Amino acid sequence: MEAITLAGIARRVLDELLRSPYKTLEIRGARNVIALERARELGRVFLTYETFQDVTVGTEGLLAEILRLESMEQRIPWEESDEREVTVCRAQVRLLGLGRIVEVRKRNTVLVVRVREMLPQEMDIG
Repeated sequence: MEAITLAGIARRVLDELLRSPYKTLEIRGARNVIALERARELGRVFLTYETFQDVTVGTEGLLAEILRLESMEQRIPWEESDEREVTVCRAQVRLLGLGRIVEVRKRNTVLVVRVREMLPQEMDIG
């Protein structure tokens, strides 16, 4: 199964998604925001706590289907100026299962991965 990678996701978020298969994620990191925009066409994401630099064949994570995607601009106070504008994406996802990467392709700044679905006893997250 092919998916777009969202890397650096907190383990707490992955655990919550395992407990409840529907979750709305708020993504602020620039690479993950770009990845989510590209994932719109594919409709699936692979979520992992590993950083982008550490995602390789064998990396484990969660496969999720994108149900709804919303982008917005937020203004936050900033030390050097009055405020700063940040793009935030909210993605409502549904857990499809557990997976391990079998192939990684880089398209610009986005990692497209082919994932083998796994059984819970095969996982070694943690």
